[in-house]
Amino acid sequence: MLASSAPTTGSPPRLPTMGGSPRLDRLRSAPRKPGEASFFYYDAHFRNDAVKVLPGEYFVDSEDILVMTTLGSCIAACLWDRHAKVGGMNHFMLPEGSGDSGRYGSYAMELLINELLKRGATRQTLEAKVFGGGAVISGMSTINVGERNTAFVMDYLKTEHIPVVSKDVLDIYPRKVCFLPASGKAMVKRLAAAHPEALVAQDRAAVQKAVPQATGGGSVDLF
Repeated sequence: MLASSAPTTGSPPRLPTMGGSPRLDRLRSAPRKPGEASFFYYDAHFRNDAVKVLPGEYFVDSEDILVMTTLGSCIAACLWDRHAKVGGMNHFMLPEGSGDSGRYGSYAMELLINELLKRGATRQTLEAKVFGGGAVISGMSTINVGERNTAFVMDYLKTEHIPVVSKDVLDIYPRKVCFLPASGKAMVKRLAAAHPEALVAQDRAAVQKAVPQATGGGSVDLF
């Protein structure tokens, strides 16, 4: 919100910058593991330090830094340990694929869970909130990546005995998701279905890589 009037003398008011807090400086200077998110910034809307999780990345912390991502057909799993008060988010594009890459669900889930366990979480006290899997590209129903991603993550969590306490998945909407790792709070905003170009391009890339499988083979706030 703009101030009602500007000063007539002296220096102009100082505006927020991408720099900022000692925590952001510390996070930016710390070494990052393969696949760990590294885009740190100050989020003016939430007035909080934040990190953006890009496709193939994950982030785990025990502080309430804002962990955010934007999803089309991709999935973000937010896992939280209610006893250790540590949580994290990943962002994957396809259920499975060749090579060790966080773009694929099976590897992305392993990366996230293993990092949580290193930070003091236990499998028995983890819970999940799941987002994404939207059909944001019209006419792409033959290989519905969003449905496949959603089915994969729900089956994976069931197999691992990690309860899904809330979810916002499928439908036609892109989503912006924010997660606070210390408290386990998640917030989701459904974006306009009309094409956000970057997301559509991202989803088209995922569809091109998708090969059909051989046959046989808590609360969320809106903001």
